[in-house]
Amino acid sequence: MNLLENKKALIIGVASNRSIAYGIAKQMRAHGAQLAFSYIGERFKSRLTSIAQEFDSKLTFPCDVSNDNEIKDMIQWISNEWKTIDIIVHATAFAPTEMLGGDYLEHMNQEGFKTAHEISSYSLAAICKHARPHLNQSSILTLSYIGAQQAIPSYNIMGVAKASLESNVRYLAACLGPDGHRVNAISAGPIKTLSASAIKGFKEKLIHDANTNPLRRNTTQEDVGNAATFLCSSLSSGITGEVLYVDNGNHILGAN
Repeated sequence: MNLLENKKALIIGVASNRSIAYGIAKQMRAHGAQLAFSYIGERFKSRLTSIAQEFDSKLTFPCDVSNDNEIKDMIQWISNEWKTIDIIVHATAFAPTEMLGGDYLEHMNQEGFKTAHEISSYSLAAICKHARPHLNQSSILTLSYIGAQQAIPSYNIMGVAKASLESNVRYLAACLGPDGHRVNAISAGPIKTLSASAIKGFKEKLIHDANTNPLRRNTTQEDVGNAATFLCSSLSSGITGEVLYVDNGNHILGAN
């Protein structure tokens, strides 16, 4: 059963084949979706072109989500290609490396705080704003982490930005819902990605997670891809404004 047959999905945030967004793209393509990808700058162009080809796509476009004009240009480009957009996957986040790890306040600064929120949270609202005229009873999906709800060691400013993102999901769902559009988030368990490698102690976190969560294993790209496909399909037509935990049940546990 192809849950996303002929659906047109814009994937924002694939950095490599280890990205969570790559796993989402893989499962969506397996269920019949047509895919387009954004990339950050020329140094990622050839990599994303190659990844797009894996999914039978020639549609790649540069976009720095910290720049409103580039977001607007990306949406204009994809709307020229497709006219309407059925799915948007927002899988981009950033915080200065020095603000991840150690004492939360030691490296706190205004510029880093703004950057983390601008890229990790504001960009979702900006993308929705510019895409709104081109949506087609669409599903919009973003990625969060339990650090949005709990103080996770070393996650620091990214947890604060993810909390903003989760609130953003609720307000966007309320705003876009009357037009038939849905907005949700997946809060995934720790997965070894390029961005995760910047978090101090992440390797130990992976081991601890697999030894303590109810299913006694780490979350995989496929786990998240399957959940994303569900949330962007008609099977989840009554779900919006939600944060779905895909973490092998880790979020139900007390401090461990």
